[in-house]
Amino acid sequence: MNWFKKLFSRFNKTIEEPDYEEEGDWEDTSSEEGTLDLGNREIREEYVRNCLEKIADASKELENLTFEYNMVTAYLKDMEEIEALPEEEAEELKSCAKKVELLQSSRDDYAYRKRRMSDERFHQMERMLDEVEEGCEKLKKAEDYQELIKKDLSRLEGEKHAYLYRKSELMGAIADTKGMAIICITALGLCLLLLLLLQFFLEMNTEAGYLITAGVAAIVLTIVYVKHTEARRELKRVEVGINKIILLQNKVKIRYVNNTNLLDYLYLKYNVSSAEELEKLWQNYHEEKEEREKYRRAELELDYNQQELIKILKRYQISDPAIWLHQTEAILEHKEMVEIRHNLIIRRQSLRRRMDYNKEVVAGGSQKEIKELVNRYPQYAREILETVEKYEKNV
Repeated sequence: MNWFKKLFSRFNKTIEEPDYEEEGDWEDTSSEEGTLDLGNREIREEYVRNCLEKIADASKELENLTFEYNMVTAYLKDMEEIEALPEEEAEELKSCAKKVELLQSSRDDYAYRKRRMSDERFHQMERMLDEVEEGCEKLKKAEDYQELIKKDLSRLEGEKHAYLYRKSELMGAIADTKGMAIICITALGLCLLLLLLLQFFLEMNTEAGYLITAGVAAIVLTIVYVKHTEARRELKRVEVGINKIILLQNKVKIRYVNNTNLLDYLYLKYNVSSAEELEKLWQNYHEEKEEREKYRRAELELDYNQQELIKILKRYQISDPAIWLHQTEAILEHKEMVEIRHNLIIRRQSLRRRMDYNKEVVAGGSQKEIKELVNRYPQYAREILETVEKYEKNV
């Protein structure tokens, strides 16, 4: 992967010339490194692998986004080609497009019937004919996944608060046992002093008192020591649990952000607010298309002119001429062309933001985290590089 190659080159420089400089919200993808015990080898390796998994996920996401971005760019380029035609050729194209549009209008005279969907919606679904079924599946899967992620984040946050609360309790218990030990020792000293006074000044037999005092002190101090030791041992387990939950939260937060961006883009792309709405539109589209197809088959002249329009568009190296059969108004009206371009630009900007997020925030941030880890702990630099190389071999 290109990301790992870039990462290796940075590690090599870091190992040769180490730099000793110090460097709740679900969409916060920071690693909370400051709360991790990176001096622990197991936690450090898990931290590096977590960063590498972020880079791998971002790289995979970028491949999908790049394909979609190139397709939208191709549509925009087609628009530029059409608008840049010489006047004579543009008139020929508009003339053919005008015929197609008039025949389509004639065919659509049955509009008095109750329609299942608007022309705009119908043409939108028609333009995305090869994508809607996959889009329905993607949206449904993404919405279900979003709910699961939210539940996971809520559960992890609850567990984290429970651990933190337990940590606070244990630290209080440790402080209490220390205080009890001091009180016990003080009391023992006072008792011994009292017994000495009784023995030497009042000449009383205090042998039994010494034995009782020593016995009680030994029992109490033993109990206090056991409780103190148990509290410290449990505190260590709780801190390890907190570190693991933080690492899990970081991974789930990245998935939440990517899935949220995916949902936002799919809602924008299909102009819907839910998978259920898209499925309903898709069903209505099929019923509407069946009725319109009856009229289309009878319109041989319309078909002929559509083929002519395609031939003209192919002559000008339009990458997807068929789509313009449903966008003749854009050929005839500059305003419509501007509106379609605007929607495509919004889609492309959305894709670019997602690409930049995965490239700069997720992948770039993870690279920076590993580099900072090397800079902060140069003694572990070789070990970190070996972890990266091992991970790359397994990918």
